[in-house]
Amino acid sequence: MNYNDELGKMTLVATGDIFITRKLSPYNEPEYLQMWDILQSGDIKFTNFEMLVHEFLGYPVAQSGGTYTQVDKMILDEIKFAGFNLLSLANNHSLDYSYEAMLRTIELFEENDLTHAGTGMNLADARSPRYLDLNYGRVGFLASASSFAPHGRAGQSRPDSIGRPGLNPVRYETYYELDANHFENIKKIDKHVKNDKIKEARKKSGWGSVDDVNTCTIGNNKYVLGHNPGIHTKINEDDRLGNLKWISDAKRQSDFVVYSMHSHEGNTEDNYKPADFHIPFAHDCIDAGANVFIGHGAHYIRGIEIYKGKPIFYGLGNFVFQNETVRKLPHDVYEKTSLGFEDTPANYYDKRSDHDNRGFPADKKFWQSFMPKCYFEDGKLKKMEIYPITLGYGKKRTVRGRPMLSTDSEAIQILNQLKDLSKDLGTEIEIIDKVGYIKL
Repeated sequence: MNYNDELGKMTLVATGDIFITRKLSPYNEPEYLQMWDILQSGDIKFTNFEMLVHEFLGYPVAQSGGTYTQVDKMILDEIKFAGFNLLSLANNHSLDYSYEAMLRTIELFEENDLTHAGTGMNLADARSPRYLDLNYGRVGFLASASSFAPHGRAGQSRPDSIGRPGLNPVRYETYYELDANHFENIKKIDKHVKNDKIKEARKKSGWGSVDDVNTCTIGNNKYVLGHNPGIHTKINEDDRLGNLKWISDAKRQSDFVVYSMHSHEGNTEDNYKPADFHIPFAHDCIDAGANVFIGHGAHYIRGIEIYKGKPIFYGLGNFVFQNETVRKLPHDVYEKTSLGFEDTPANYYDKRSDHDNRGFPADKKFWQSFMPKCYFEDGKLKKMEIYPITLGYGKKRTVRGRPMLSTDSEAIQILNQLKDLSKDLGTEIEIIDKVGYIKL
């Protein structure tokens, strides 16, 4: 007798970031309903939930992920309407309202039977996989973030000390690589401002270390002597190994593994390309047992790579982007924009974007994305369809941010951009009738 989950067949539809403050269910445009039909045709339906669901529990932290996130719990009915069954909670907004709101979001997700990953009571809880049982097998799911405020990462428990709630981190180090000429100039500056003496004094007191001959640290900036001048990033080895350990665990405990990472970081010379640490880490995750690596966070699209027969998405862009209709905001954001106690949220949004003339509203790239539908057999990709998504660039605040299947000339523009970005990663995309198809 054969079991369904022995067949190794799985269909995944993925979307990017959901910054959602409003209902999805009232609308009935044909392109809108067609988009949901495509999403709901998948077995696995993934998104990054870049919100906190709470009743203004907890206190707004001093350093947020940008717009402080809050939405009422009615939004979980909208998530169910959409059909999502795999949601990442690890992102730069996870701790906007400290631990209370993060834990309340988890509580409400569990009450609504929504499979989530990426945050938890401590590091092991945030890092370990969650599972989703489907007709064609058990899905293991892990989520992480490389973009977050320092207080956001979860802490390890010890036998004698409680762990810290937070998100599953993928930390990285930024360093500036210089040739011999420029490195010598940095060393001179280090000495000129007497920073070298400060480092020596800190080492004597037991609080620091002195640079080696090929390194110079000034403040938070690390300069190294090398042959590849530029700004580079290097992954934190503890976080790399910690995530790979749990991917390996999920591989042995499930039939299909999804790994998600929220990452704003890009290549310093071309932000449409992944950061230095991103590509090798994605490869490591596949090698450790992930069937798909889903990247998001930059709020605009990046390319697709097929590695060992498995897809890597370096940036899915926004799917729902309603960061101008959050109901209440702490004073910190008003203060940052030179507004006072008499001002309202609408005043703040007007001032922040200069009435749509700067920031997110003024840049088309934040209002375009794509939705891939991936067909797997025996854990490997057999076919991928790519559907272009528009979020209403140029429309007013109460309209833009809601996704729609793009079926006009914008669809071709989105797919051609993705085609160019993916070509650099060795992936070819063919466009037929405003749908993209990966050439395998």
